[in-house]
Amino acid sequence: MIEQRPATGRAAGRFLRAATMDGAQVTHGLIALCCAVFLISPLSGFNPTYGTADALLAAQAGYFERWGVIPSELWNGSAHALLTPLTALFVHGSWLHLLGNMLFLYVFGAMAEERMGHVEFALFYVVCGYLALMAYAMAHADSDQTLVGASGAISAVLGAFLYLFPRARVTSLFPFLFFLPLRFPAWIVLIFWFVLQWLAAQGAGSGPGVAYLAHVVGFATGFLYAWGRYGRGARVRTPATATEGESQP
Repeated sequence: MIEQRPATGRAAGRFLRAATMDGAQVTHGLIALCCAVFLISPLSGFNPTYGTADALLAAQAGYFERWGVIPSELWNGSAHALLTPLTALFVHGSWLHLLGNMLFLYVFGAMAEERMGHVEFALFYVVCGYLALMAYAMAHADSDQTLVGASGAISAVLGAFLYLFPRARVTSLFPFLFFLPLRFPAWIVLIFWFVLQWLAAQGAGSGPGVAYLAHVVGFATGFLYAWGRYGRGARVRTPATATEGESQP
């Protein structure tokens, strides 16, 4: 589980209070949009218009093909194919996929949005997510497997968070340590997560599974953007309890 708790440091606490008071409209709007898209899609199982059994499976396959990224079709020059890295950001393959992504967006997105501002954060999220999916498609240009999900964009949020709030305290549950809650600075947890994604991307193919390369590209893009855009003066260094979460988004 992931929840956000009040920060104890003045600087991080100021960001958290402002984000809460302001409502983090973009972060909450993105979460609401992704949830709404999933609920009305054939993937949730709640929309009776798609039928059941074979009809539902066919509708799900068609839904992925229409709104998801198919790398082998991305370079055919069609406008629809070039838009799919955008539409795919709001499509999730299962309840677990959706909830996992939205939890991390909720926890890390509010502080990043407060620092960037609403418009900049929205553009940052969409552009970085688009680039992450495009990078994966370029690396697997012959793949016919559909790629969906907001993981690339959320990885960019994590990358920006690492640069802007390196000393924020993150409580993580590590499966290989029997899910013991351990508290570390954000820079330790997020760099550890990035290394895991990088190593996994080296052995991942283009078949079904997790698009680790999109995570790597998204994270690196978000970090580099924050570094180039805000410089060293924008970093919040005060140690504070900012977030609580698992080690894997």
